[in-house]
Amino acid sequence: MSAPVGVAVVVPTWNGRDDLPACLDSLRRQTRPVEIVVVENGSIDGSVEMLRASYPDVTVLVQPVNLGFAGGVNVGLRYALHRGHRFVALLNNDAVAEPTWIDHLVAEMSSDERVGMVASKFVTIDGTRLDSTGECYSTWGLPFPRGRGEERLDAYDSATELFGASGGSTLYRAKMLRDIGLFDEDFFAYFEDVDLSWRAHLRGWRVRLAPAAIAYHRIGATSGRIPGFTTYQTLKNLFWVVTKNVPRRYLATVVPRLALAYTLTFWRAVLQGNGAVAVKGVVVATAKMPKKLRQRRAIQRGRRLDDEALRPLLTWDLPPGSTNLRRLRALVARS
Repeated sequence: MSAPVGVAVVVPTWNGRDDLPACLDSLRRQTRPVEIVVVENGSIDGSVEMLRASYPDVTVLVQPVNLGFAGGVNVGLRYALHRGHRFVALLNNDAVAEPTWIDHLVAEMSSDERVGMVASKFVTIDGTRLDSTGECYSTWGLPFPRGRGEERLDAYDSATELFGASGGSTLYRAKMLRDIGLFDEDFFAYFEDVDLSWRAHLRGWRVRLAPAAIAYHRIGATSGRIPGFTTYQTLKNLFWVVTKNVPRRYLATVVPRLALAYTLTFWRAVLQGNGAVAVKGVVVATAKMPKKLRQRRAIQRGRRLDDEALRPLLTWDLPPGSTNLRRLRALVARS
């Protein structure tokens, strides 16, 4: 096995045979050498055979079952850390990176030793709209991707200090991962990157955007194949983020608001015919709450960032897409 080149890119995949070639070809074209690591997450679509036949230069870590995004990514992160890479990037299997993607990410990371994550600019696959320029966390307990759907691709280029970074296209410092730990595998998918961003900030790490690091994303190419998947993961994971991470000072603000948003999400799922999935999400979330409370105690004991320093990183309003909650808030305000 060759010596590590300093940067690994981990690509998790589950039945993504059609999307993988474009993703891996873009990583082969990077202007900075990288070790490409594919975590094959129990696919049954011939992905493994295709990788072995067409990408002999790619490290393939085959898993017998689907470990989810969090579990699959952790397999790749552990491998990269064991190999001694200083930086590890994640890229969705349904994404394509520009040739200078890694170069710009590493340059931003190298500008300050306190930076633990650098997000790239994630753009829709047709290049016409933003997908994400980092993750935000609302005091309603609702995370959201900054800029999603906006047509001005440079709208956030000067706003480089972030709350969080999307797990779909981000560079992580190995030293930070050793400090705060990897993704929480109970999340499986959705908001595990928000949880990691919380933990990074609470330990004193910074998160930044590298606006010149651009990748293109086919939104929902994987999760859209599974009916009810988004509903289940959302209702399962939302309160875990709060339970583990939100400091006591802000709980009185966040928890009641999230309870309202959570209730509306639950009943909307029921009305749309996803009642069984919604109930399952609530049951699993509740069953694992004692574990999350234990994790909270460890996270809060290890904090290096005080409440006032955290305050400007939060979004003190509803996410832009929360139309129903905005209407409800307006009705309450008029009554």
